[in-house]
Amino acid sequence: MRIQSSVTSISWIPSEAVQGVTKVPFEMGLAHYDDPPPDHIDSLEALREADRFRFCNQLTAWIEVDGGRITGHGQDGGGYIGATTLRLGSRGMTFAAVTFPDRRPAPEVGDGWVRFTQTAGGRTGVPAPRKVNRPPFIQVAAPLAWTTLTLTIYADGTSARDVAGASPFPRHWIYDHDQNLCLKSGLVDFARWYQHAFGKRTPWGDEDSPALVTEVETALERELSMRIMRGGAKPRIDTINKDATLVEQGAVGTDMYLLLDGVLAVEVDGVAVAQVGPGAVLGERAVLEGGRRTATLRALTPCKVAAASSADLSPDLLSELAAGHRREADPHGSTSRREPDPSRPLEIALPSRHAGR
Repeated sequence: MRIQSSVTSISWIPSEAVQGVTKVPFEMGLAHYDDPPPDHIDSLEALREADRFRFCNQLTAWIEVDGGRITGHGQDGGGYIGATTLRLGSRGMTFAAVTFPDRRPAPEVGDGWVRFTQTAGGRTGVPAPRKVNRPPFIQVAAPLAWTTLTLTIYADGTSARDVAGASPFPRHWIYDHDQNLCLKSGLVDFARWYQHAFGKRTPWGDEDSPALVTEVETALERELSMRIMRGGAKPRIDTINKDATLVEQGAVGTDMYLLLDGVLAVEVDGVAVAQVGPGAVLGERAVLEGGRRTATLRALTPCKVAAASSADLSPDLLSELAAGHRREADPHGSTSRREPDPSRPLEIALPSRHAGR
């Protein structure tokens, strides 16, 4: 019996992710940020033709099982990288990206499982100057972007996927075998990527970057995030240093927050009860329940948040969001997470979200 599975990453540039002078073309409309990719991939080719991603990495693999024993295996897939278009009025100039050779180490075979690994990516389209520590001390070249995906297929027909490494920029979203969004990178670091993602500091130079991955937010949170960023008054963008506090439990406040980047810890009565990543919408409990914060939100990494007035959001949607958070807080509820199997090292166990926000 043949068992097949896959994992796909799509990489894109979210709003407010670019820093420094490189941000100027985006603010002038010469370059563009990307709309979030869909929750489900119907066609990678259609997304590429619509310029919906900067590059993607698709790893597909299979194992043959006979009598519960793995008798064969193989993998396929590869990377797809797009072009970058700069526009001035009605005119545009397209810079072709350069795809690097996919890296596929030999699969790791264990007792009842096979783990496949694939790195895909390349040089992004627009050349840019950066400082280097050797003559002539300025290099004009586009940085590299990539993901390193792993896929483990088990003889019982199940599979697990992970991000073993990724470039610090742009944002990477991960899709399962059914092409549904299942994970996302939790932190982008444009400055580090822009200055260092070339030469030896890439998988093609024998150095990868560890990836921080987080749970996927709910469909309701994605709808609310679009309303916060594009539905009315422009939100205030705040940067939170690592270990700093965004809000304190018991404090008065009615602003809503959209976590654009980084990971926040949710603390109730001094105890950390959850972590949330990019896309999480926070603060609805204070709006609905008397104007006081029901939890402390502390930055586990550097974070960027969009702060918006709760008056710009529908009370019905906020009530629905709060109801969902309460269900997640119930350890016996339908959304509680099962404990991971320690024999499956690629399973990711992040704490589920808590209602106290």
